[in-house]
Amino acid sequence: MNMVFAYSSNAFVKHSLAESIERIARLGFRGIEIMCDKPHLYPPDFTSDDLTNIKITLEKHGLRVTNLNCFTLFAVGDTYLPSWIETDESRREIRIHHTLECLNVADRLGCKCISVPPGGPVDGMGQRQAFDLFRKGLERVMPEAEALGIDILIEPEPDLLIENTAEFKAFMKVIHSKNIGLNFDIGHFYCVGEDPTAAFEELFQWIGHVHIEDIKDTRVHQHLVPGRGAIPFLPIFQAMKRLGYAGDICLELYPYVDMPELAGREGLAYLAPIFQDADLNIDGIPA
Repeated sequence: MNMVFAYSSNAFVKHSLAESIERIARLGFRGIEIMCDKPHLYPPDFTSDDLTNIKITLEKHGLRVTNLNCFTLFAVGDTYLPSWIETDESRREIRIHHTLECLNVADRLGCKCISVPPGGPVDGMGQRQAFDLFRKGLERVMPEAEALGIDILIEPEPDLLIENTAEFKAFMKVIHSKNIGLNFDIGHFYCVGEDPTAAFEELFQWIGHVHIEDIKDTRVHQHLVPGRGAIPFLPIFQAMKRLGYAGDICLELYPYVDMPELAGREGLAYLAPIFQDADLNIDGIPA
């Protein structure tokens, strides 16, 4: 199965999930990352029949679900909260339950991975305590992931518990499951001062899915359409080719909710020739 280039539905929050699927397919993408939160696929809002209808809509438009984005919880909180590492156990339970529900949605949709936040805002908590709470939370959901054969991909992000390569590797030393991996967000590693190519090479064994966006040379965490920032993409794609990366790549442009189609079209047009230069075999991108 070839790699696909997907577009995250979180840029389409002014549209329903069904409309987002149709619009993303019309742009020429072959994959979609689905936001598992309101206003798209928040699990408590969807019946078994609803999920069947989503599968039918995806098949009709020729889209593969590359990842379920289970990062935000706007339905009951915000971008980060409830988190894995809050001091209130009941709040942590909300995050754990949400992740379990998302795993089962992924299974229904034939999606092989979900992405989750790396702990959450530390908010004064010591790193050892925060790491311990995050590990214990993941241990609650790992059996379900292993039983379903679905990967839970941690997504390092600036200002959260796990921001960079060193912190991710340190955390993985205490995790013992083949179904815990990494959603590699190119821009996030650039924001924290790393060379994304070097980080990709060092973390390759854990990478199950890739987010792509551009970032200004200030390295401030603000997602931009590829080509509008300073990230050198060709070396990253060349590393993917050299290492034999077999996952998918997803454009994540959630700040562009007022112009998601224009942003997606521009991003696809900018990246397609770079994919070609790197000789990446991506479904829908001419060789």
